[in-house]
Amino acid sequence: MAFEYLSNVELEEAVGGFLSALKERGAKPRTEFVPVGESLGRVTAEPLYAAISAPHYHACAMDGIALAASATFGATATTPVTLAPEDYVVVDTGDPLPQGCDAVVMVEDLVYAEGDGVENLGSCPVTLFASIAPWGNVRQIGEDICAGEMLLTSNVRIQPAAMGAMLAAGVQEVPVIARPRVGIIPTGDEVVAPSANPKPGDVMEFNSTIFSGMVRQWGGEPVVYPIVADKPDLVRDAVAKSVAECDITLLNAGSSAGRDDYSSRAVGEVGQVLYHGIAIKPGKPAILGCAGPKAIVGVPGYPVSGIIVVEQIVKPIIEQLLGNNVPQAATVRATLARPCMSSLKYQEFVRVRLGKVGEKLVATPLSRGAGVVTSFVKADGLMTVPQNVEGYEAGEEVDVSLLRPLEDIENSLVVIGSHDPLIDEIAQFIHARDAALSVASTHVGSMGAIVAAKRGENHCGGIHLLDEATGAYNEPYLQKHFPKGGVRQVECVYRQQGLMVAPGNPLGIRSLADLAVEGRSFVNRQKGSGTRILSDYICKQEGIDPSKIYGYDHEEFTHTAVAALVEAGSADAGMGIYSAAKMYGLDFVPICEEQYDLLVPDYAWGTPMVQALLSVLESDEFRARMQELGGYRVDQPGSVRRHYE
Repeated sequence: MAFEYLSNVELEEAVGGFLSALKERGAKPRTEFVPVGESLGRVTAEPLYAAISAPHYHACAMDGIALAASATFGATATTPVTLAPEDYVVVDTGDPLPQGCDAVVMVEDLVYAEGDGVENLGSCPVTLFASIAPWGNVRQIGEDICAGEMLLTSNVRIQPAAMGAMLAAGVQEVPVIARPRVGIIPTGDEVVAPSANPKPGDVMEFNSTIFSGMVRQWGGEPVVYPIVADKPDLVRDAVAKSVAECDITLLNAGSSAGRDDYSSRAVGEVGQVLYHGIAIKPGKPAILGCAGPKAIVGVPGYPVSGIIVVEQIVKPIIEQLLGNNVPQAATVRATLARPCMSSLKYQEFVRVRLGKVGEKLVATPLSRGAGVVTSFVKADGLMTVPQNVEGYEAGEEVDVSLLRPLEDIENSLVVIGSHDPLIDEIAQFIHARDAALSVASTHVGSMGAIVAAKRGENHCGGIHLLDEATGAYNEPYLQKHFPKGGVRQVECVYRQQGLMVAPGNPLGIRSLADLAVEGRSFVNRQKGSGTRILSDYICKQEGIDPSKIYGYDHEEFTHTAVAALVEAGSADAGMGIYSAAKMYGLDFVPICEEQYDLLVPDYAWGTPMVQALLSVLESDEFRARMQELGGYRVDQPGSVRRHYE
């Protein structure tokens, strides 16, 4: 009987059907734990949270002297301050901040009396001609990473910077998706191992080397079996062995219609042939089969045909078993969302977050601190500022070297606005539901969300802006800033705002007024944030002079950063949300329940990213997670409070 292919389907249909069949039979990523040092390039199997803060102690950021900042107050060029040796402690960069000190003065800023010098530092008086603010030149606990923060979502490939961040955050082992094992079986009587002196008729077997390299490049683990002669029982036994030991089996050669082509028979005896013959050239004779959840692919013997089949069919299987796409490097042009200034002396590499909003690729610079390793974890690309260039203004186009695939970036929900840990939780839900989607968030405060929407630079942003005149949240601000409409006010959560204090509240703090006392300290949020507006409003309502609260101008950009400093004893209290206090085991003094909404511009409403966001907000999973975090009340998340038209 003449040989017939079982099928001749289009590539997209075959691959889609093949992947669905494998999934229905139970093919899914496996999880294993590996040491952080061995996790490079691996894919996270679940969200990863920081175990400790980084730094985990208050660290001196400069060589010089540590002291109480208050000792320098009033120092100017005309009214210098002289410190005796007992008023300061000599420190080097990285040293723990000595007890009783809250600032470091650089050694270059010290002036010595005649006959003294840096070699006498510690035993001689020093003079200062400028004061230093509290916590100046100090890397505070949690400056880089706060304990409990999400370092990575599931389904992301671990980069070198992420490994450093994990170790800095006290993580020793990482749950990762196990590398798919890919068995490669070369077959053929004429096939021999590579040799410098092959005989006539010898076909050197080098396909397995090519395929192994491709598999490794995509994150799989190749297993090359010995060459199998063209005997049906030997081919069948080799396939059975590979299926038992591997996730994917590549049977190389023997997939066509020649007299010794036994691959289709062997696949059918071990498992089931789903497709034999794909409408591609080269590569038409490919076989797609399975044995339970294990994939079996018959690959043509010609190298070019084999490469095409492995690229187009095997790669998607590996990706499905890894739960992640294979990165592709590229350089793109992007519009800068914020000004980025730089020194004229250096060529500077700036980490940026990227997102596509409409037709515009938007780049938002991340923190450039030398110790802020998490900025590289969050970065989507690198922007270079050349030497002798002062920087770039907002709105300028810049070149960005990608650190993750452009496709991923284009499928990112760009969140620019007020910080809340629930943004990270939303990111996890979105990414877990669809690995092609992700979230790129930048915490710039509620007013930052409004500015970004006006410029067309975000898909959404958190807002919780209290109007002092009416006591209403958000709506008065949106009416003022969007008189011609063009945005939607989407309900998210109601959350408890208050004072985070030490466990047991040993100082009995009940209000901001209790902090306007000498010897007590406070840590605040940045200007423009809704929490800062709330603090200012309370001070105004209760007649509190903010200048009487030590640390009122000590600004942090996230609730968890504030909580970390209170937990460390760097401040007696900080304004923030209940979930952050709970995360750090702090006591919480409720002040109000505020309305935390999402501002969504009309231009972003119909995008897959925003629709995925709304789906998450409306889900039972989201409600359950908010209840677990604590301090949130959920009513109708995802509903539109008002459409400003």
